[in-house]
Amino acid sequence: MVAHLGEAALAATTTGAMNAFVLFIFPMGVVFIVSSYSSQLLGRGDLAGARRYGWYGLAVAAATQLLGVAGIPAAGRVLGLLDHAPEVRGLMTDYLALRLWSGGAAIGMEALGNYYGGLGNTRLPMRASVAAMVLNVGGNWLLIDGNLGAPAMGVRGAALASALSTGVAFLGLLAVFLAEGRRATARAPLQARELGRMLRFGVPSGLNWFFEFFAFMFFVNVVVGGLGTTPLAALMAVIQVNSFSFMPAFGLASAGAILVGQAIGAGARDEVPRLVRLTFAATGTWQAAVGLAYLAVPSVIFAPFARDPASAEALLATGTRMLALSAAWQVFDATVATLAESLRAAGDTAFTLWARLAVAWLIFVPGSWITVRRLGGGDLWAVGWIVAYLAVLAGVLLWRFRGGAWRRLELVEPAP
Repeated sequence: MVAHLGEAALAATTTGAMNAFVLFIFPMGVVFIVSSYSSQLLGRGDLAGARRYGWYGLAVAAATQLLGVAGIPAAGRVLGLLDHAPEVRGLMTDYLALRLWSGGAAIGMEALGNYYGGLGNTRLPMRASVAAMVLNVGGNWLLIDGNLGAPAMGVRGAALASALSTGVAFLGLLAVFLAEGRRATARAPLQARELGRMLRFGVPSGLNWFFEFFAFMFFVNVVVGGLGTTPLAALMAVIQVNSFSFMPAFGLASAGAILVGQAIGAGARDEVPRLVRLTFAATGTWQAAVGLAYLAVPSVIFAPFARDPASAEALLATGTRMLALSAAWQVFDATVATLAESLRAAGDTAFTLWARLAVAWLIFVPGSWITVRRLGGGDLWAVGWIVAYLAVLAGVLLWRFRGGAWRRLELVEPAP
């Protein structure tokens, strides 16, 4: 919806969205652990205990809101340190100045979504997410080009639409959560000890996601950003396509993790390997189909991003070959999602943190920087390094799961 505004607008919006996600991903990773607690406590039959973790997730969301707003003045200075074209940098600064206002709502959505997901109620957070998407698309239509008398805000309109839609959807989900609390008969006071225990397992989960995405955004902003606006815009469009196509697989991996958590809570740890195999069969099948589509019709899939006549030909050619090569990482991505989510459900968050740190910062970042920037490898080498990163990480996580350390972890305090 911003592609017709040109390469700079496309690069600024997509990269700005990913940079905002890097800032949100640490608290988001922390609240992912809420579903691990709610699923295990459901398996144990402690619904009041599960609800407390919904509140603990909302506390993390409130802290995110305060820190996100406080960080807005620094966004321009940080982006000034990166190797972007001046027009891209200016537009991206405008985008982040509005998008960061919705940090608390974004994390609150994830916290409550994980709480309800752990209980097996995935439809309610789905409705909230669909509402956010519909409001976002409608807001984009109004605010990017100024339809129906609205101001034509361009990139800033895309940011404002995302911020408002996230806030409205979160408030709706929060209203349901609060209404259920008034109707609940079993209540238990919040406990600082439980919050501390959640953070003990949740912070490694958050750091896990943060350092991986920070490594990826270093790759985008420094390794690919230095190649010019066309490769940057093309790669970010490819990432947007992959983010969309990956969501069903991540949803399936999260569903598998919920079942893993419920099995552990019920004392049936021997069921976990079967559940993980079943989950991978679903995620792997979907991602393999996505990869085949990328190989078969990459230009058709990428074409909507190449709409500016001044740059369409070069952008389409670059984006098409990048998208076709991204087919190589699809099954590895499914493997990582399945195993990482299952290990997180069991409370094995510290190992996944160190695994992602090691693979990202000791292999992916230096390898991509040397081959792309120092040796002139170009955009295809950049995509090839994403494939290599996911392949190595998939192997490490598979080794960890087969080792069985997750069987000895106690995420929830033992029942009296």
